[in-house]
Amino acid sequence: MSKIEQIDVFPMRYPMKGYFKFFTGPHGGAGRAAVIVKITAGDGTVGWGQSVPIAKWSYETLETATIALRDYYGPALIGHDPTNIEEAHAVMDRAIAPGFSTGMPITRAGIDIALHDLCGKLQGKSLSQMWSRDAGEPVELSWTVNVKGIDDVEEVMEEGRKLGYRNFNIKVAPDPVFDVELAKRVRKLAPRGFLWADANGGYDPAVALKAAPKLADAGVDVLEAPLKPNRISGYQALKKQGALPILMDEGVVSPTDLEEFYKLGMIDGVAMKPSRCGGLLSNRRQIEFCIEHDLIWLGSGLTDPDISMAATLCLYSAYGLKKPAALNGPQFVTADVLKTPLKIKNGMAQPPTGPGLGIEVDEDKVIELMKKSKGDRL
Repeated sequence: MSKIEQIDVFPMRYPMKGYFKFFTGPHGGAGRAAVIVKITAGDGTVGWGQSVPIAKWSYETLETATIALRDYYGPALIGHDPTNIEEAHAVMDRAIAPGFSTGMPITRAGIDIALHDLCGKLQGKSLSQMWSRDAGEPVELSWTVNVKGIDDVEEVMEEGRKLGYRNFNIKVAPDPVFDVELAKRVRKLAPRGFLWADANGGYDPAVALKAAPKLADAGVDVLEAPLKPNRISGYQALKKQGALPILMDEGVVSPTDLEEFYKLGMIDGVAMKPSRCGGLLSNRRQIEFCIEHDLIWLGSGLTDPDISMAATLCLYSAYGLKKPAALNGPQFVTADVLKTPLKIKNGMAQPPTGPGLGIEVDEDKVIELMKKSKGDRL
């Protein structure tokens, strides 16, 4: 059986366009940080993955992800069976001890995705075939409306509509007055679209309880992450209020987190992100938990570039995602490292087919982008 022989990491920043609050300042403004992971098996087969840290969203940064992958996770996995992905996660737990939940989940997602790609190639199977599921349909996407002022709404939405987008997600909090007006404007311009409000934990409990009914009246369909994840009683109160379905995001890292929050009566569902929760293995189990317990699961992301986006599309398609996915990488990221770019047309994204992730990475483009973004200095 082939073993892991080498793990290479390529830190970089993808160039971006437009305004998105998480990519501002001296670091975020330099581009979308990513660490591409290349895992080579003893027979020469290669698997590709990608970690996508955001310093303004999580404690994981481009620098910490690079060091953890290069100096801890990578060396610990040399000689490991690449087809035993669950054991690989146990190895990573021993290399860097977990805290409250999974340790460095955004970072380790790069390893998890690369192992899925490698395993699929070794077995000659796509991800859906590895999971004994149908390949599924194209994934409908949602356009992100994150504006500094209300007068910018129409222009941002028009850009999405020209590309065939019919559904929109808005960034809200901390100002509920602005947020309600934003929701009204978006709903007026997209009366039949799915409207998803994401607060990224930006409200306090009292404000959230007042804002939720007003956002519902303004036409919002779901409210994601209204509070920080440790505001347990606040989530319970919002769910009991019932003005909107309440979803968690940032606080749900491992399947255990989801199970416990569900038992505490805090949520109606989860906004999923393989890139946030340690990769595809963890995310699959969370989706299956939601299906089993009749919870809402929505597809989201971390402004994922190409490799992470491909993995995410394969997952959401295989599990039959029903609502538009807030995967806004194509909206903001302006470069790729693939030989053939992902197919996105009229607001629909086609999951790649073929063994593993179903994509071909151009290593020359990887190295060029790394050098251009000065990521090779890390």
